[in-house]
Amino acid sequence: MTRRETVAKWLEKPATGNFVIGVIILNAIVLGMETSDELYEAIGGVLMTIDLLCLGVFIIEIALKLYAYGLRFFRNGWNVFDFIIVGIALLPGAHSLSVLRALRILRVLRVISAAPRLRRVVEGFIRAVPGMASVFLMMAMIFYIGAVMATNLFADSFPDWFGTIGRSAYSLFQIMTLESWSMGIVRPVMELYQYAWAFFVPFIIITSFAVVNLLVGLIVNSMQDAHDAETEGATGAYRDEVLRRLEAIEARIEAAQREK
Repeated sequence: MTRRETVAKWLEKPATGNFVIGVIILNAIVLGMETSDELYEAIGGVLMTIDLLCLGVFIIEIALKLYAYGLRFFRNGWNVFDFIIVGIALLPGAHSLSVLRALRILRVLRVISAAPRLRRVVEGFIRAVPGMASVFLMMAMIFYIGAVMATNLFADSFPDWFGTIGRSAYSLFQIMTLESWSMGIVRPVMELYQYAWAFFVPFIIITSFAVVNLLVGLIVNSMQDAHDAETEGATGAYRDEVLRRLEAIEARIEAAQREK
């Protein structure tokens, strides 16, 4: 076994992955503590030291992966994701500019690449994107139709909510999320337009309950497909390993018979 293969095998051990996850969680806690002025004044130096040590661990991990896998490192999307997240911390001014400092918390997202179950969730979401695009297009049409109707119906009396198509769309989005939709918007409108419920209630049923649940169903199905693909891949790998061992045993038996 070559040195690169040894390093790759060590990186793939569960203990190594758990250690990296532990460092990520520790780094997330430290970054949260740094937002407290009282804590930063008391132990700011310690927090900065721990932050730099965690960053050092991430850099060493990526360096070892680059050494072990070579250019194959960049063929894995999760490796590229880790490379970008850690690379942000190495940009000039990352510890002085507030925007770049705030982006350090993105290191917490490395838990996704380190935890297989979280990766499965993200992969399922990505697989659902093509189907979600069609649903979003349908929702955009529903919102446009609803915004035009609401502007024509209620713009004169409620210009702040429905004065333009843009304002109407935003108000309808608030209604779709069920945030203060009844007492905040619909009931005041119904005081002047008694039958306004006939417009808002069907809109809520179509968007909040039908379309949103359709999105959830697409994501759940995609996650299940990702899980099935991963299970099938693991089963196939195990089957291939068994076949290789059987072929090796068969070759040994044939060699022993020839020697006799």
